[in-house]
Amino acid sequence: MKKLAIVFAFLFALQSFSQEKSFEIIGTLKAEDSQQPLESATVYLERVKDSSVVTYTISDKDGKFKIENSTYDKDLNFYVSYVGYKTYFKKIPIDKEVINLETISLSLDNQLGEVLVKSTAPITIKKDTLEFNVKSFKTKKDANVEDLLKQLPGVEVDEEGGITVNGKPVNKILVNGKPFFGDDPTITTKNLTKDIIEKIQVVDTKTKSEAFTGEEGDKENKTINLTIKEENNKGVFGRVSAGAGTDERYELAGMVNLFDNDRRISVLAGGNNTNTPGFSFGEISKMFGQGSSASFNSNGSFTIDGRSFGGGEGITTSQNAGANYADVIGEKTDVAADYFFTSSNSENESSSERETILSDSRYFTNSNSRSENDTDNHSFNLEFEIETDSTFQINIEPSFGYSKSRTLYSSNEETLDEDMLLTNQSNVNSNVERYVKRFSNEISVTKKLGSRGAFIKAELETRINQQESDDFLNSNTEVFGSNPENIDRNQFTEGENNSYGISTKLSYRLPIITKKFFLNLDYEYAKDKDNNRKSTFDFNTLDQDFTDFNTDLSTDFQYTDYRSIPSVGLSYRGEKFSTSFDLGYNIRTLKNQDVLRPEFNVERNFENLEVNSYVGYTFSPKSSINVNYWLENQPPGLRQLQAYEDVSNPLQTIIGNPDLEPSNNHGLYLGYNGFDWQKRTGFYVGINASLTDNQVVSKTTIDEETLKRTTTYVNIDGNYNIGSWVNYSKDFKIDTLRTVKLKLRASYNTSERINFNNDVKYASKSDRISPRLGIDFIWKKVLEFKPYYQVSYTNTAYDIEAFDDREFTSHNAGLRTATFLPKNLEWRNDISFNYNPNVADGFQKSAWFWNSTLAYSMFNDKAIVTLKVYDLLNQNTNAVRIATQDYIEDKQSTVLRQYFMLSLSYKFNSLGSKGETGDGDFIIFD
Repeated sequence: MKKLAIVFAFLFALQSFSQEKSFEIIGTLKAEDSQQPLESATVYLERVKDSSVVTYTISDKDGKFKIENSTYDKDLNFYVSYVGYKTYFKKIPIDKEVINLETISLSLDNQLGEVLVKSTAPITIKKDTLEFNVKSFKTKKDANVEDLLKQLPGVEVDEEGGITVNGKPVNKILVNGKPFFGDDPTITTKNLTKDIIEKIQVVDTKTKSEAFTGEEGDKENKTINLTIKEENNKGVFGRVSAGAGTDERYELAGMVNLFDNDRRISVLAGGNNTNTPGFSFGEISKMFGQGSSASFNSNGSFTIDGRSFGGGEGITTSQNAGANYADVIGEKTDVAADYFFTSSNSENESSSERETILSDSRYFTNSNSRSENDTDNHSFNLEFEIETDSTFQINIEPSFGYSKSRTLYSSNEETLDEDMLLTNQSNVNSNVERYVKRFSNEISVTKKLGSRGAFIKAELETRINQQESDDFLNSNTEVFGSNPENIDRNQFTEGENNSYGISTKLSYRLPIITKKFFLNLDYEYAKDKDNNRKSTFDFNTLDQDFTDFNTDLSTDFQYTDYRSIPSVGLSYRGEKFSTSFDLGYNIRTLKNQDVLRPEFNVERNFENLEVNSYVGYTFSPKSSINVNYWLENQPPGLRQLQAYEDVSNPLQTIIGNPDLEPSNNHGLYLGYNGFDWQKRTGFYVGINASLTDNQVVSKTTIDEETLKRTTTYVNIDGNYNIGSWVNYSKDFKIDTLRTVKLKLRASYNTSERINFNNDVKYASKSDRISPRLGIDFIWKKVLEFKPYYQVSYTNTAYDIEAFDDREFTSHNAGLRTATFLPKNLEWRNDISFNYNPNVADGFQKSAWFWNSTLAYSMFNDKAIVTLKVYDLLNQNTNAVRIATQDYIEDKQSTVLRQYFMLSLSYKFNSLGSKGETGDGDFIIFD
């Protein structure tokens, strides 16, 4: 501690006696040949001593620039870079506060000039690509790609590894234009080191076919391409780690990468019992990372980016392994492949209290449950990109998967009426084994026609999903009152659910104005078929086996969805303005054939318009606006159409409605994105609205005495949702080392839902506002200090007197810190405080949650020893309150509690001729 105090004192003293000078350089840029102002030129300063970048900016639409900073240097090298023009250079003495360079003319690249030299700009803005030169951005020695991305202007990386660029999310990361371990960006960003990357390119996300034909891609999502320097594209590198902790906690991880120019082979493996989805690494989440999209299931299993890992709640033990391969076959075929194996076991116990509100009364449900889930999953993906010549491309992407799982589940539940009298109770025990086989394949064939932008494209997609299940159920349900019942079930259910799908699409683009204005003609045909069989057998006491077929609890049907969709559209793509409008006509047939109940066979025909439109305008590289409108329809589900009575739950009967209509959803999106390169200010705002006609909703009637429920489905009009958000960020540079970043985020959502409660139709209007303020203080190579606070307020109002209006408030505050002194030592803390005052008595309303990690690097940063403390205050909780239109529920379940862990990691690197690099810079290879 004394050493740390001496270091801080020395730094402050050094700052006090130094002669750091603030300066401002202004000027105007124009093209020498046309005398027009140059917008989006990169203006930057480098130190004379070591060519390190001091600061940079981008010129505005009038060619004007202003570059501000402070320095200890007497002179700085001044550069201007613009695509197609020679780089301008001038050595500038920093001898006054404002330096006016007047007008600077840039000459074309094929001309000569006395003061023109070649240099590499930190940022290059091309027509549709934003490119960063990695060497211009300083990071710590052991930086990975995620650390690097955090240094780039306009790029934000959240605590889960999610990335946004100028307010738009990144949903794909490529390495030299090829996928790296599928679609999980965090595996790439947390494992590849910064020192092997030369450039980072940001573009709109496109399919391979869209990139090949020059079509506009997904304007609302971005793709990052990491370009590896040629001499760093050959060799072996990787990292291994092992950690052990209290309460028998452990983490293991390892990754090896072999790069040989176009050929890349990567292998990884890991395991832990610390609830880390996917892969884990002891040293401050450096390796493997967590998935960017997660979904959780009621049986305890969860999925990360399409890969199953087992229990979402509770405590999970997982083992994982994977391999990735990319190569070029011959001169015309690119191939990429990945394989994943995941195995997990999760245990969870939960309890809940629910208050259900009826139009004229209410009732209460208390439940406790326990689950244990084991899951094994295999997945294998392939990609082939074949270009026979510059006009013809074939893409083939098959995918295979197999999984098996076993879930043990037990629960007990009781329901009380308004007077707190017991009306029914139930106990359930089940043992379910499930096997799933998956296959899908996407093929696209694209042929460019001429040089004006015409093409013809054929696409074929096939899908097969086969599921088998064995379900043993033992339950007892008691219903009290004047007509009491006691329902005992001891059953075995053999299930089989096979789904098959095929879709084809033929597209033709006809240019009206060369490479700008197009007529688009498309035709799509699709067929999806589900074969669903569930055979339930009751236990026969004489045979001592499950031999009595139960017709009421069994199903056997085939459900088919046919779609034929011709569409026509127009699209225009200019330098600043782009727009598209597509109109389709969906001719759909839904058909169900029921083997056990042929009287409930259904065949329905529907015809609906579909619309998809887009308008975008780019004011400058600093700002753009996008508007989308779409009309889409969704057919009712099979179970919603079937009119037979489903009595699998003794307390709830479900009856379908064969007269349901498809729902039509109108959607509108308006977004503005702006980042001021000169002021380091980001401003993003968006509105997303939807209105649904013929929405399918459940209509439930509840027996007043027994509280048994009977549910059917109806169409209603008028449900809408409007969401809006605004993000604002601003960097305040104190000096060359210290920066304060202000981050303000706020969202507002309003919605109205029309539904039924005990046959009474009602509307509920909900408003939610949630502002968040964060202030980051960054002192390079010394510390990071990042406090934040967020409050969420929700109000729900009803148009019937039986329902009281509801208000909910939740508070979340936190502090994230990092200290990098003394040398080789890194100490990180993540502290959060949650307070939910509306949670019912008996459930934890508030909790502090503190994770702390201390890492020490050795052997020239190749090895790191880490001590991690999870839940330092031992207050972790997941108590939540859920509010819907007709009930309020408080729920609490098992969570991972406090543990201490010590781990050791080691990295190795033989890339290039020397393999190791210096302090964030590249080595010059011989």
